[in-house]
Amino acid sequence: MPSLDVNDTRLHYEDAGTGPALLFLHGWGTSGRVWQSCLPDLVRDHRVVTLDWRGCGRSDHPAEGNTVDGIAADIAVVIEKLDLRPTVVGSSIGAVFATELALARPELVEHVVAVDGPGYWPSTGMLERVHELREQLVDDRAGTLSGWVPGWFGPKAAPGLVDWTVRQLLDSGVYIDALFTEVTTYDPRPRLKDLKVPITYLHGELDAQIPLEVPRSCAAETPGARVHVLAGCGHIPHQEDPRAFTAALRAIA
Repeated sequence: MPSLDVNDTRLHYEDAGTGPALLFLHGWGTSGRVWQSCLPDLVRDHRVVTLDWRGCGRSDHPAEGNTVDGIAADIAVVIEKLDLRPTVVGSSIGAVFATELALARPELVEHVVAVDGPGYWPSTGMLERVHELREQLVDDRAGTLSGWVPGWFGPKAAPGLVDWTVRQLLDSGVYIDALFTEVTTYDPRPRLKDLKVPITYLHGELDAQIPLEVPRSCAAETPGARVHVLAGCGHIPHQEDPRAFTAALRAIA
């Protein structure tokens, strides 16, 4: 399996195709496999890199470095080692990493595509829920995930996606739970006016985890930002309707 040693951590990645580069960042606790339905079309004319960020999937699960800044720094090293200047496509908290990378290292990023993110919680009524999840994951990880994950998906999702997603989450490291504590205070909006990289928000119409008001309010603070709503999709549109997602992404990259 291809991997890179990044900040004392082995990170798994897959790299296929030639052309303009796309770097895909999955959401909390899953892996680069979540993009697999989109890849056959995209690798025809793009260089496509999918990364399992630290603590997830086939990468190492270290106890240290599981912070937004730490993971964004990992991604910067991956980009440099693979000689990319990609459109960075991040799902959910992956959109947080993509946004923070573009703010800190704009020279590395061609475009940001924030897929159902980046979330800000203090003013969306979700703060209490995030705190509850942090505690419930300690008390009953499997039961908490089994009850939570179905709400990630809209009606287009195949039933098997829920079970597959829960298995991925259970296989990932527990140290990434620290990200829940950090994101309870996360709000990028005051800094988005300084973003020097184009950004597009792709968002599921029916997302029950991060409501549409979030990308719309972020876009209002970001010069030149666009919002594209994927009809009938929930929080993970690239798995729920990969054809619609890929078509929307092609219009950007």
